[in-house]
Amino acid sequence: MRGFRLPTPASHQRGSMYRILTAFALATLIIAADCIAQVTNASDEVLAENASVKLTRADYETDLLRVPPEMRPEFAASPKRLTLMLNTLLIDKTLAKQARDAGLDRDPEIARRLALEIDTFLAQAMIGKFERDAAAEFETKSPEFLAKARELYALNKEKYRAPEQVNASHILFDPARHGGSDAALALAKEARAKIVAGADFGKLATEVSDDPNAKTDGGKLGFFGPKKMDPAFSKAAYELKNVGDVSEPVESSFGWHVIRLDGRRPAHDLTFEQASKQIMSELKARYLTETRNAKLEAISHDPTMKVNQAAVDALVVKLPEIPKTLGRGEPKRSEAK
Repeated sequence: MRGFRLPTPASHQRGSMYRILTAFALATLIIAADCIAQVTNASDEVLAENASVKLTRADYETDLLRVPPEMRPEFAASPKRLTLMLNTLLIDKTLAKQARDAGLDRDPEIARRLALEIDTFLAQAMIGKFERDAAAEFETKSPEFLAKARELYALNKEKYRAPEQVNASHILFDPARHGGSDAALALAKEARAKIVAGADFGKLATEVSDDPNAKTDGGKLGFFGPKKMDPAFSKAAYELKNVGDVSEPVESSFGWHVIRLDGRRPAHDLTFEQASKQIMSELKARYLTETRNAKLEAISHDPTMKVNQAAVDALVVKLPEIPKTLGRGEPKRSEAK
């Protein structure tokens, strides 16, 4: 890929944030990330390369599996995260190529460590299979679990209660778009003054809010609970007393907001139909955990297991002897006495 350049980090480790990329390299990788979103079906499509290695779409898709499934859509939609991921992968592949060229993959100790890494990976894959199988079993037994859910609901109705919710609209001013926090705050104060003077909140939100959704929904957020939004935002929204009240500018992790209260919904008990999804989710999580733990316990208590206790006892050595025992030379002497 023309124009692709790597930074030179002080130290390299998986998942670390590298020093700032040059603007040209960053732009190039963002273009690559956009291309990923536009999809071709060829898994061997080259995303980046240098004189030693090529980074393919298949490499990217495999590495993406490390990200929890529920986070993958958000992760894959972020040019910045994709840039860092692709950059890290290309560094890894380049270093691995250099290691093979240097014969490190034939070093007996490294070979043993690689074998252990493979075993660890396969063990985690097997645990994943346990959980997938348990999830399938849960679905086949859903009628009996639904009956259990009804029992739990009847015994713990107070647990299944919806908190008070508020309905609000907002106008956001992002400091990054306006030259800093002070400038964004000044704009928020100006917007509030216009609203208090009679300006239409929704129209103003459509015109000036930095929330992209405001262009179509006029800043309306709908009903939300106390833990749904940024804590500072939620606190300010809940403190508004009457429908139509407009807050003073409120700073959240997104910037400065002006918030209008559009309604309240009092706390109330959930019906079983409303609570059943939550209860079934809890039962499923418990079933998966219990099934997985039972499988692991069976291995730990396998009657065919034999332990060479004398050999195990011989591994227990005095702390100062450990480096020498492992073939790492003499331990460093402490300066302190």
